[in-house]
Amino acid sequence: MSDMTALLNDLSYIPPNNEHNEPTQGDIGETSNEPTQATRNEFEELYASANEELYPGCDYVTRLDFMAKFTYFKAKGRLTDSIFNEMLEFFQNVFPISKGFKLPPSYYAIKKTFKTIGLGYESIHACEHDCCLFRGDNNKDLDFCPVCNTSRWKDSNTPGKKVPKKVLRYFPIIPRLQRLYKSSHTAKDMIWHATGKCTEPGKMQHPVDGGAWKKFDTKYPDFAKEPRNVRLGLAADGFNPFGNLSQAYSMWPVILTTYNLPPWLCMKESSFMLTLLIPGPKSPGKDIDVYLRPLIEDLKVLWDRKGVETIDVASGQKFNMRAMVLWTINDFPARSSLSGWSGQGYKACPTCNEDTPSVRVLSKTAYVGHRRFLKKPHKWRRSLEFNGQTDNTDPPKEFGRDVILAQLDRLPTRVKGKHPSHGGVKIKRNVHVELNWTKRSIFYELEYWSFLSLRHNLDIMHIEKMCWRPS
Repeated sequence: MSDMTALLNDLSYIPPNNEHNEPTQGDIGETSNEPTQATRNEFEELYASANEELYPGCDYVTRLDFMAKFTYFKAKGRLTDSIFNEMLEFFQNVFPISKGFKLPPSYYAIKKTFKTIGLGYESIHACEHDCCLFRGDNNKDLDFCPVCNTSRWKDSNTPGKKVPKKVLRYFPIIPRLQRLYKSSHTAKDMIWHATGKCTEPGKMQHPVDGGAWKKFDTKYPDFAKEPRNVRLGLAADGFNPFGNLSQAYSMWPVILTTYNLPPWLCMKESSFMLTLLIPGPKSPGKDIDVYLRPLIEDLKVLWDRKGVETIDVASGQKFNMRAMVLWTINDFPARSSLSGWSGQGYKACPTCNEDTPSVRVLSKTAYVGHRRFLKKPHKWRRSLEFNGQTDNTDPPKEFGRDVILAQLDRLPTRVKGKHPSHGGVKIKRNVHVELNWTKRSIFYELEYWSFLSLRHNLDIMHIEKMCWRPS
């Protein structure tokens, strides 16, 4: 059996107690409980191609395997669509259909096939100034941004199909999480966190052994009692897709990882799920919330008590899957964009909050309160070598949920986006009222977010790599 055939067998699995013998919600290309005849036909054609010989007598790869492997080579070799199509055209001339060869006609045809499996993505048009997404009942048919009135199109007068200025790619997470339970390769591992906890006191081998996970379980026991509910970690950062440092371009991928899996799998590259691909050329900055909207909407559905009906092939049962984001992991600038707490200025420390100790030294801001984290009798507290003063101050107080929400409630409402006429201009904050907050993060729309004890993690290895320059 080929790999693609095994994949389709997993996706079409029907539990023994399914009396109607029909695919359930979330099956191939379908979101309703009653798949259309067209969808069934598409899947039958797909299943046939997974068992179809590439040419008469070929026992090496099937037609679907060839498409998957050849597309992998395209991605690995960074081939353009035009070069890829020329290669396919060459193969079709050398191995013609009349001789029994069944090669795909184009890259577009391959993408349509993979979209049937559920490996597609949504293309969502965006305002070039990061003001809004052209989606939903109010915005999807607009030609101009409702915030800054900028045209959606590169050329509004182009006859026929118009080209948008900016396109967000969203890879829906609900069907991908469902597939983790519909695959015989991953279903059993998805409950590892409930059985593989560290038994040695004081040691941590997985996030399930940490205080943040345990505190969440105490707050939401209904979620915790179902081990198949999914815990996610979110990471985002900018990169230059062209590999040319002289060209200023910043594209932002948003990636999820699943903490249900054991530690040797949850941080493996194959377990990462690319969820959003935010286009450049400039960093979205604090306006990243505009692009996170589709993801947050799906996370709200996954948090709902009803969850999403899913088939677990490991137990042969249906269950209602729920999911939540446990925390984010980023470098300092990305943390600022996601959390809304600026990493610059006199109060840059997100832990110390309004108690951040800082002074101005040679036109730079220096953060000098590191000694207050030491024990009171420590000799370095009495040392005068650092700045000629001793330090007997207490460590910063813990800013709990109520304090943080009160600070966010004081923030003024500001227009999103970077248009020069409004959001693009630099706004001077009232530090006495707003402190270092630049916005109320979209993550606070998730019911549980304000109750998390560890909302944003810093990727120390990343920060050291980027910031440490040995002399």
